[in-house]
Amino acid sequence: MQRVTVTLDEELVAEVDALMHERGYQNRSEAIRDLTRSGLKQVREEAAPDSPCMGALVYVYDHAARELSKRLTRHSHDHHDLTLSTLHVHINHDSCLEVALLKGRGRVLKQFAAEVTSSRSVRHGQLVLIPDE
Repeated sequence: MQRVTVTLDEELVAEVDALMHERGYQNRSEAIRDLTRSGLKQVREEAAPDSPCMGALVYVYDHAARELSKRLTRHSHDHHDLTLSTLHVHINHDSCLEVALLKGRGRVLKQFAAEVTSSRSVRHGQLVLIPDE
């Protein structure tokens, strides 16, 4: 590892310190390393939106919503080349959680995720992308 000196204004240091305490980092270096990794990942995604990626799409939906389960299943089948595996969990009487493990081009995975999460009665949704290195 190399030691690097960085100058930050007081407000930014306060935000880093708050994050450090909130997430349980042992020191600023660990927090700043994770923030740097996250920022670099974002820059790579923006610079090469069509690069190969792995992804996890997590979403919660109302299973009783009219035809929603069928529409989500049909959508997944229409994009069967993207989905590696799906986990389905019954949260309670009204809600289901699904995790879809995906593989494909970043832009395509983002489009797929947007179509799923914007469906009526899908309550929460988040896509995590990881470069396929």
